[in-house]
Amino acid sequence: MTSPPYNTTGQPQSPSPSPSHPPVSLEPSTKKDPSKSKKLFRKFRSVFRSFPIITPVCKIPVSLNVNRLHHDGHIHGGTRITGTLFGNRKSRVNLAIQESPRCLPILVLELAIPTGKLLQDMGLGLVRIAMECEKKPAEKTKIINEPVWTMYCNGRKSGYGVKREPTEEDLAVMQTLHAVSMGAGVIPSDSGEQPEGDLTYMRAQFERVIGSKDSETYYMVTPDGNNGPELSIFFVRI
Repeated sequence: MTSPPYNTTGQPQSPSPSPSHPPVSLEPSTKKDPSKSKKLFRKFRSVFRSFPIITPVCKIPVSLNVNRLHHDGHIHGGTRITGTLFGNRKSRVNLAIQESPRCLPILVLELAIPTGKLLQDMGLGLVRIAMECEKKPAEKTKIINEPVWTMYCNGRKSGYGVKREPTEEDLAVMQTLHAVSMGAGVIPSDSGEQPEGDLTYMRAQFERVIGSKDSETYYMVTPDGNNGPELSIFFVRI
C-alpha cells in the first residue's frame, strides 16, 4: 500500500484540486433526438463563428394570445420543459432545452445575438424569436434536428441559429444550474476577468406546443402571471 505524500510539517498532503469541470451527473433524456448530421453541424458552425455579430433592433410590435394559458399556466396540448439562455454578455447567446433541470439537453442552439442584448430586450417587454428553415420534399428530419436556421427577432432578420452538440462548457453550465428551476444571474468564473463579459443565464419553464411536423412553439411560463419577461420561440419549416 502506497503511503500518502507528506508536506514539510510532516502532515499528510491533500491532493491538488482538479482544474477541469466538475463531474456531470445529469440524466439522459427519455426522448433523445439523435442527430444524423453531426459533421454538417461542425462544418457550418466553424463558418458561422466567423460571421460578425448582428445586433437586432426589435421595434416591430407583436402580440400573442395569452388566453391560451390556463389558470395553472399550462397550454392545452403543451408539454412543460426547461429552457436556459446563457452565454458571456458580449458573445452569442446559447439556448439549451431540457426535459428537466437534471436532464441532459435535448437541443442546444447558438444564436447570432449577444447575450446581454437579448436579456436587455426581454427586460423591456415581449420578445418573439422565429427560427425558419426551408421545407424539403419528403422531409423526414425532425424539426429540432435541423442544422441551420434563419433567425428573426420581433419580425426583424437577425442572422442565423445553428444547432450543435453540447460542449463540455455547456454541460458544466447545466450541471451548475441543475438545482435551479427558474431564475437569472451570473455564474462565477474560476479564471478571473473574462474579456467577453460575465457568464450570465436566464432559466425558465416553457410550454412546448407541436403544431405539426413542420412547426413547434416554446412559450415561456412566468410565475407571476404577465408581469415578468415574455419570450416565445417559434420553429417553422416553410
